[in-house]
Amino acid sequence: MPARSPTVFVVDDYAPVRRSIVRLLHAAGFVVVAFASAEEFLAQYDPQTLGCLVLDVAMPTLNGLELQHVLAQTGSLLPIIFLTGTADIPKSVQAMKHGASDFLTKPVNDEDLLAAVRVAIEKNRVLRHEQAQLSESQRARVMQKMRVRSVAELVRLTQRCGISVR
Repeated sequence: MPARSPTVFVVDDYAPVRRSIVRLLHAAGFVVVAFASAEEFLAQYDPQTLGCLVLDVAMPTLNGLELQHVLAQTGSLLPIIFLTGTADIPKSVQAMKHGASDFLTKPVNDEDLLAAVRVAIEKNRVLRHEQAQLSESQRARVMQKMRVRSVAELVRLTQRCGISVR
């Protein structure tokens, strides 16, 4: 089964900017899903999707920095490229300290945005690969400690012990 293409999620409450970014990214060959609010994004986002998030800083209700915090609380690996209409140094520093992949000022230069998206997607690919390797080595250690040879055997053992496996 072929790997799914990375998705660029765009969250911006201002429709003309959102449409412009979507057109640019589509023209560059990216799969793009756009949202008018952070809440809309959260309602539909699948954390298993490879990609990145292009996120407006200033939005009503849940702003970009707050969405970054929510995603961090869930353990999200999704890299975030922030967009802002003003060169707000404290917000950009805060965003970068909390793991933002990039922080660009509107109107964003097309080539800068495309380069940032490519870097963020590659970052997400690497993070997911590292996480998968870590999970595999943790599973191997548990299996070794429990003296089992397969995951099925480990599940049977936990069931016999009354341990619920989710």
